[in-house]
Amino acid sequence: MVSAAKLKGDEARRETAISFNTWADALNGPPKECEDATFEELPQKSLIVTLQSDKGLCGGINSFITKSVKNCVASLHKQGKEADIAIIGDKGRGQLRRFYPELIQVSMTEVVSPGNFTMASALASELIAAGAGDYDAVVLMYNSFKNAATYTQMYKVIKPFKGEGEDEPLLAYEFEPDTKSEVLTDLQEYLLTSQIYHSFMDGAAAEQGSRMTAMENASKNAGELIDSLTLKYNRARQARITTELIEIISGASALED
Repeated sequence: MVSAAKLKGDEARRETAISFNTWADALNGPPKECEDATFEELPQKSLIVTLQSDKGLCGGINSFITKSVKNCVASLHKQGKEADIAIIGDKGRGQLRRFYPELIQVSMTEVVSPGNFTMASALASELIAAGAGDYDAVVLMYNSFKNAATYTQMYKVIKPFKGEGEDEPLLAYEFEPDTKSEVLTDLQEYLLTSQIYHSFMDGAAAEQGSRMTAMENASKNAGELIDSLTLKYNRARQARITTELIEIISGASALED
């Protein structure tokens, strides 16, 4: 009951985040699935940000993201591109530092769930302080909730508002009273925060659903194990009783003879 209530709360926060983040998808495009992705659209230098968990016992939530990161890094290196990694979540840090210790630029742990926009803003500030603005793109990798038993790995590409001439961003808009560069800098940070907020809420719902499924399977397996051991115990107990009875009967028969 408690887990179901938590999942319902996570789903409600996820729906709120989806509505809030619609404007960001209009700028960056919709998220894409990691499975079978070639990552050819990524620029020369990318920062891969993983949203994982601080706790275990939640199925493949963390290992699937780690697998997606490994595929992305391998694909980018094969294309002659560069990639660094920023990690949110202790379990992700423990897994990825075994494979790419030299690529990890920053790791953030003890991120309290359920999160909120203030927390997402703090995470974005940490990423920017770690040099996220120096990359050609920030790639968010996270788990997307489908239902209590299903989730998929998704990624978002957040590119900076840079360019000149025809490549200048947001040409259709006028900026007052501040200069356009200042507004774009603030908008970039707000965009990153909004995308982190949505990704974290989506991942939190997927994590809770996966944890419920994992605990249900663990309880089921424990029940089956108890039944199996109980049966073995009863068989051994019955065999011992039978042996003792045979010994008593044999001894009595020997005395009569």
